[in-house]
Amino acid sequence: MSIRPILIHPDPRLKKVCADISAITPEIAALAQDMLDTMYDAPGVGLAGPQVGVMSRILVMDCEKSETAPRCPMVLINPVITWESDVQNVYEEGCLSIPEQYGDVTRPAEVGVRWLGLDGAEHEQAFDGLWATCVQHEIDHLNGKLFIDYLGPIKRQMITRRMEKLKRERARE
Repeated sequence: MSIRPILIHPDPRLKKVCADISAITPEIAALAQDMLDTMYDAPGVGLAGPQVGVMSRILVMDCEKSETAPRCPMVLINPVITWESDVQNVYEEGCLSIPEQYGDVTRPAEVGVRWLGLDGAEHEQAFDGLWATCVQHEIDHLNGKLFIDYLGPIKRQMITRRMEKLKRERARE
């Protein structure tokens, strides 16, 4: 188990488009496990490669919120949204790279996603509810987009200033 440091906005790596992963290797499997461990430790429901400084198209998520239910970890490599519902959903989103800041984001309520699994096989699944919001949020990370990019400019600037202050405070510690 290896907990990786999570990049905090603003960091230029969080605004870059990630490269496809060409092969499922033991290193990719180890990265996925580190990302799951980091996500659970944070705690969060999703984490994308660039958030731990890896500029590759990999994300992990587990939106099972019930304390009594078993964990439901997912690893998605090179994920692509294949369809989205016309019905929209508003969810108050947060982000491990923008700690303790939240904003209402409107996204499709349901999406279809295709990805490679750690088994090397192609998978496809429909997501709804929190799972749909999470997978879209994490795929946005792989495309250099943050949830605050959906907010108005004043709220986005206010959150960015708070994150700059947080980074300065952490650097002094």
